[in-house]
Amino acid sequence: MIFPRRSFLHLAAGAAALPAVSRIARADAYPSRPVRILVGYPAGGPTDITARLIGQWLSERLGEPFVIENRPGASGSIAAESAVRAPADGYTLILAGVWDAINATLYQKLNFTFIHDIAPVAGLIRYSNVMLVAPSFPARTVPEFIAYAKANPGKVNMAAPGIGTSQHLSGELFNQMAGLGMTAVQYRGSAAGLTDLMGGQVQVMFDAMVSSIAQIRAGKLRALAVTAATRSDALADVQSLADFVPGYEASGWNGIGAPKGTPVEIIDRLNREINAALADPALKARFADLGGTVLPGSPADFGRQIADETAKWGRVIRAANIKAE
Repeated sequence: MIFPRRSFLHLAAGAAALPAVSRIARADAYPSRPVRILVGYPAGGPTDITARLIGQWLSERLGEPFVIENRPGASGSIAAESAVRAPADGYTLILAGVWDAINATLYQKLNFTFIHDIAPVAGLIRYSNVMLVAPSFPARTVPEFIAYAKANPGKVNMAAPGIGTSQHLSGELFNQMAGLGMTAVQYRGSAAGLTDLMGGQVQVMFDAMVSSIAQIRAGKLRALAVTAATRSDALADVQSLADFVPGYEASGWNGIGAPKGTPVEIIDRLNREINAALADPALKARFADLGGTVLPGSPADFGRQIADETAKWGRVIRAANIKAE
């Protein structure tokens, strides 16, 4: 059968449009069943709360449950590997975090490469750590602390709530950039380290603001600086470490990722919905309660952040010769 040229071009144009129409339809139909968000840390902590806040918002917005599934272990790597192995259909997501950028260098034998095997969807929250000393410590400012540490080599111990944590590496980055010789003393979590800091067994600690702000406000600890590039609204009178050590920046962060190969139209829809959530004043206020600020942007923006942070913390880990237990 011979088609007139005009009919042929019309049919060809229609055929070419089918994939795009199919993609749009798939995005509009998503989600049609519950979505899992894997979290690499136990229930109840700030990471879990972050996941539950965005999960609840998405559930209400999209009409299907976004179920939080906690899979703690190996500094978040168990959850990450589970996400990597999941079907790339948009129904398994991962709460990504700074630990994923750190683990890429800290752990030598991971069965996946996070920046290649997880597709970035959207950033959620950026939060600052804080540099702490006891009220009795002689230094009241960062310059005074640096001077004290250099005048007392080998006598300044830094509490860290676990090898390779964001808090540990925030301190190691300061150690390297300020040219100090602090010794990291590892604890199993923040609480024990903060207790020894207040008791004078260690001299300094970099900790998540959310877990130490009550002691700061009560006068039990002195905050010398926050580790983010700018001041935090939660501690507005505390300067940034970058004010004293130019170029210093160390932030924790969370975002959403999906298995590599997840349809781009689903990723784009999730990105739009998450950015809408981050513009919601009520949700922004809840994130502020965790000591964080929202982190809106495109999937590409979040992907660049993951790649940049992976390279940055890789340099710190190698320079300090940090090894996972």
